[in-house]
Amino acid sequence: MTTISPAALDTAQLSYLVAEDLKIAASLLYQAYYDDPLFMELFQADKADYEKRLRAAIREELAAFWEAAQPMVGVFDGESLVGVACLTRPGKSFGPGRYWHWRLKMLLTAGYVSTRQLLEKEALIQAAMPEEDYHMLAFIAVHPRYQQQGWGDVLVRAARQLLEEDQTSAGIAVYITQPHYLPLFEQHGYRRVTSVQVGSILGELLFAERESATTAANEENTHGI
Repeated sequence: MTTISPAALDTAQLSYLVAEDLKIAASLLYQAYYDDPLFMELFQADKADYEKRLRAAIREELAAFWEAAQPMVGVFDGESLVGVACLTRPGKSFGPGRYWHWRLKMLLTAGYVSTRQLLEKEALIQAAMPEEDYHMLAFIAVHPRYQQQGWGDVLVRAARQLLEEDQTSAGIAVYITQPHYLPLFEQHGYRRVTSVQVGSILGELLFAERESATTAANEENTHGI
């Protein structure tokens, strides 16, 4: 297990995910996103095989992140994986123009409609962003048993650490479809870019510029957070 930063993340252990963590991470993401309105729309929650297709899609997404060496971090409480954050690095190589074998696997597991809608979602977000070189916070989730305990804050701070390590990135973007998550990101320097509608789901595209994220980090350190 490779530790990212053992320093100022309270009692949490923050680490890059390794291959052995991916199965547990997929299960955690499935539980966290099962009743998310956007995922219910993308993967057709009204269909009988919704659970199967959602599990398969999350599994393929994590496999694609691993193969492309995109940053995936986990926060651990002892040996328990509490939360996961997955980001894409700057550039367009991991967006709507994903490689052909990912598309094929998604077609076989999630189906044509879900694959098309997922790619359309990524294209809409990419088109709405004023920047080209930025990180995208694709997944951020805390296990249901550990929610409302401050672990989400740890993950948002972890994403900012990754930003600070990559000088080519202008900041971090995240697409939010549930308003109660907005304050968490706003307190870390994220600001609204625009509203983006994916199917029938309206969400907010937020962006934390490198300068804003650094300022938020300094304020946290000043107040001893």
